[in-house]
Amino acid sequence: MSQTPKRLACLFLICGVGVVAALASLAQPPHMLDAAKIGAAAGAKPTVAKDGVVRIAWSRTDVPVTIDGMAFKPAAGLGTWAAFTAAPHGAMVMGDTVLFQDEVTPAMDAAFAGGLEVTGLHNHFFFDEPKVYFMHIGGQGEPEQLAKAVKGVWDAVKRVRADQTTPASQFAGKTPAPGKIDAAAIEKILGQKSETNDDVVKVTIGRDGAMHNVKVGASMGLTTWAAFTGTDDLAAVDGDFIMTAAEVQPVLKSLRKGNLHVVAS
Repeated sequence: MSQTPKRLACLFLICGVGVVAALASLAQPPHMLDAAKIGAAAGAKPTVAKDGVVRIAWSRTDVPVTIDGMAFKPAAGLGTWAAFTAAPHGAMVMGDTVLFQDEVTPAMDAAFAGGLEVTGLHNHFFFDEPKVYFMHIGGQGEPEQLAKAVKGVWDAVKRVRADQTTPASQFAGKTPAPGKIDAAAIEKILGQKSETNDDVVKVTIGRDGAMHNVKVGASMGLTTWAAFTGTDDLAAVDGDFIMTAAEVQPVLKSLRKGNLHVVAS
């Protein structure tokens, strides 16, 4: 009987050491990334942090920006970057891309074409001229392929500015004129009832969810909606989508496939 506690203690010690060693091995990256290859694939000069993260970056010095009438220096917050870290499946990348309004759609299309995810699109400033947006990207895979995908996004931005040095102030094409829209046709396509107010046809779809263990629904703002203005010949649509995390990328890709502009996410 006196030996049992010792055997148990010995067994626990051995298992404990094994668990610690296993956890330590999982915490270590499986390999160090080749910064030179990432830099070559991205067409950018890489830097390597102490923790092995490889970063590439460039500042938006090509377009003058003012905020509240003050000339804004790129070093104060107009930096585009991507960071790569080793992962069991190769590498993981995340980054932030500084964009002007006419660059958002081409940059997003390039990100999806390269297999990247768009994880956010928002602004950082008020009273900025021209308007500045920030598109966050992410992805997993082989480091060089990820770097090429990032380069694709950056190249798309640079092509826009090469064609027109000053950011556009509106979308290309004609602007819809005020008029009436056939609500019945929209209802038939969407399979949902609509409401018309001041010649705006709006379709709203509610969802159920919970916050802080409290049930919430459409009346609390959990709605997907689209509003159509203009005429049956030429209309404009704006809207909002309520999504779960798993739905974000498919929805963004579907919107772009339908040639709809994503203005925030």
